[in-house]
Amino acid sequence: MGAQMAGRGDLEGPQARVSVPPTPPIILASESPQRREILTQLGLPFEVVPPSFEETPANVAKGSDPLTVVTERARGKAMSVLGSSGDCPVLGVDTEVVLDGEVLGKPADATEAEAMLERLAGRMHEVVSGLCLLTPAWEELGHETTIVTFRELTARDLAHYVASGEWQNRAGGYAIQRLGGSLVERIEGDYLNVVGLPATLLVRLLAERFPGTYGFG
Repeated sequence: MGAQMAGRGDLEGPQARVSVPPTPPIILASESPQRREILTQLGLPFEVVPPSFEETPANVAKGSDPLTVVTERARGKAMSVLGSSGDCPVLGVDTEVVLDGEVLGKPADATEAEAMLERLAGRMHEVVSGLCLLTPAWEELGHETTIVTFRELTARDLAHYVASGEWQNRAGGYAIQRLGGSLVERIEGDYLNVVGLPATLLVRLLAERFPGTYGFG
């Protein structure tokens, strides 16, 4: 009798297991290594699909609201890859550095980088990000702002940082997660937003739209 029961348990065990479907990957409409690192840090499955949306200074009209600029860019990036995403959620993000209401963009060369950093020195600026999370059925738009204050910078400080080349392809001309962190005196808000992805906002949206699916909510 005991042997029969044991055998029955062995047969029923595998059949009783519930098959859990794999978590759908988030389609990241960005080639940014910083954004890939943040998604990995959050334990999120993802696939990278380069967006076809063209991000140029022409996208920013003079006097445009920075939050509107980054949100519209984020949506443009996400929409550009939606057709190849299936039912997986698509994530588009855009980040800019704003000083006195002006979107600084990315410096074109070392001279422009030094001038940009000199403007930021000893002052407070905003890092603003727009985020778009969408599927064929719905769309979520949001934005995040982090306040960053630079310490006073000497000519030697500026020359040292510009010589590192880290300013290349960086909004505002610096990378806070690397040597650029030495330029910063303090921040207020989401640190990862300054790195390139507003993680707090993303986690909240995933918890609301996919409770439990990605481990949040």
